[in-house]
Amino acid sequence: GLMLREDGIVYDDGTTSRLAEDHYVMTTTTANAAKVMSQMEFAHQALWPDLDVTYVSVTEQWAQMAVAGPKSRPTLQKLVDGLTMTDETVPYMAAKEITVMGGVPARLFRLSFSGEHAYELAVPADYGNMVARAVMQAGAEFDITPYGVEALSIMRIEKGHVAGGELNGTTTATDLGLGKMMSQKKDYIGRMLAGREGLVDSNRQCVVGIRPVDVNDRIRAGSHLLNQGDKPSMADDQGYVTSVAWSPMLNMWLGLALLANGRARHGDVIRIWDGLRGTETLGEICDPIHFDRENKRLHA
Repeated sequence: GLMLREDGIVYDDGTTSRLAEDHYVMTTTTANAAKVMSQMEFAHQALWPDLDVTYVSVTEQWAQMAVAGPKSRPTLQKLVDGLTMTDETVPYMAAKEITVMGGVPARLFRLSFSGEHAYELAVPADYGNMVARAVMQAGAEFDITPYGVEALSIMRIEKGHVAGGELNGTTTATDLGLGKMMSQKKDYIGRMLAGREGLVDSNRQCVVGIRPVDVNDRIRAGSHLLNQGDKPSMADDQGYVTSVAWSPMLNMWLGLALLANGRARHGDVIRIWDGLRGTETLGEICDPIHFDRENKRLHA
C-alpha cells in the first residue's frame, strides 16, 4: 500500500496484512518507521478520534527474515508445523499466523521484494537467531546462501521496485507507476490535492528504466538526462538517474530514472551526463522492469 502526505505526494510505501478481523500488521520502509507511526497516531487523535483503534510499535519484538528463490518453499516446509505449503494454502500476498519448529509462534507472509518466489518469516525476537540458523540448515541441501541489502538492491532495480531514490518527497503515486493503487471512490489523506493540475501533468518526471546503449558503458546515480544535441543546463534538463546497479542476470549496468514524460519515451535514446565526473554516455529509455516482466519467477 501507499501513504500520501496531505499535499498528495507519496509519504511511504509498505504492506498491511490482516491477521484477524480486528488485527493488522503494517510494514514500512526502514527509514520511515517512526515517522509513519507518528503520522498514524496524529490521524487518529486529530482526524478520526472516534475510531476504536490502538497502534503498537512491534519493531523490536519480532525478527523477520526473507527466504527467496525456487527452493524457498521446500526449505520452509521443513520448519513449518502442520501446514502443507502450496499455492492454494499460501497464495501470493497471503499472511498466516503459524508455528514453526514444534511450537515457536510465527507469522508467514508470501511477499517478494526480490522478484523471486519468496516468503518472509517473522518470529519473536528472542527466537530470531535460532530460527535463522534452522533456515540455513534446512536449506543446506539446496545450497542456500545468505544475501544482504546490497544484493537485494540489485534485484529490486532489476524488477523496477521503487525505494528511497525514487521516494524522494517530490513524486506522486502516478509518477512512480503506482497510480492504480489510489482509490477513485474512497476518501483518504491526500486524495484531493493529488489531483492538482501540476501533479497530473503528463510532462512530469516519472519513473523509467534506463540502460546504456553500449553494454560496456557504466551509468551512475545522479547523472542528468539530456536530449541529444542539448547543452547541459537547467533549461534543457530532462531528469536524472535515481538508482543504478550492475546486473549479473543481464550482464550490464542498468538503472531507474525520473524522466519528463517518461512513459511516452520508452525506446528513446538519451544522453546520460555526469557533470561531477565529467563523463557522458548514451542510454536507452525502457520499462522500469528490466528482468522477468511476466513474473514467472515470482509465481514459480
